Amino acid sequence: ATGRSALILGATGATGRHLLRELLSSPQFTRVGEYGRRVTSLDSLTSGKEKLEQKTIDYEKIEEAGLREGKWDVVYITMGTTRALAGSAAAFEKIDREYVVNAARAAKTDDPTHRQRVVYLSSGGANPTSPFLYTKSKGLTELALASLGYDDTIIFRPGVLQGAERGDSRPLEHVVGAVFSILSKVSSSLAAHVSVVAKAMRIAGELGSSAIPPEVKPTTEGEEGKKLTAIGNAGTITLAEVAA
Repeated sequence: ATGRSALILGATGATGRHLLRELLSSPQFTRVGEYGRRVTSLDSLTSGKEKLEQKTIDYEKIEEAGLREGKWDVVYITMGTTRALAGSAAAFEKIDREYVVNAARAAKTDDPTHRQRVVYLSSGGANPTSPFLYTKSKGLTELALASLGYDDTIIFRPGVLQGAERGDSRPLEHVVGAVFSILSKVSSSLAAHVSVVAKAMRIAGELGSSAIPPEVKPTTEGEEGKKLTAIGNAGTITLAEVAA
């Protein structure tokens, strides 16, 4: 079906900036919302600007942002941070999990006839019982999103993100990325380019869990009523290739 709407939260991030352009170029979506602490410069966009709705919001006052009024068909979330950037473990969890879950909740309509889908960029190794802060936060966020009552919850768990352009310096990430870039020529389960992840996310949001090609090998997780579809690094690459 065409004529649908998409909301993206985190469009100025490494993957989000690619996803925004994917959505604006997609004939599937006739209305695209970019809501965030800051928004993309229109001068940097080459197509689809006529269907873009931008709004600067305060995640501390998310209920005042009017996300629900947009009646978005697909909600894409590419928000995230690191402990170093956040300044503390508590601040990291607030931004990485609380803001994400609260925003997704605020974007869910009260209309039971309006079917909505949420597509979230998580991380490889995400696990709610992980001893590591980052992967534990991602795992807990996944579970929280699945419990919000969306008709379809799709989670992406890529490995190392290649080609990420960030405003902050992450030297270790560059070193690890270079190593994984070499290893990824042997295995497709280790790393993916941010543009590929963005493309796969756009496609998944358009198709929905039930229409994702079997060769992507998505997995269904969670309890009844709180199900989610998870797509790993290899599946992300495959989806971008086979369902373009």
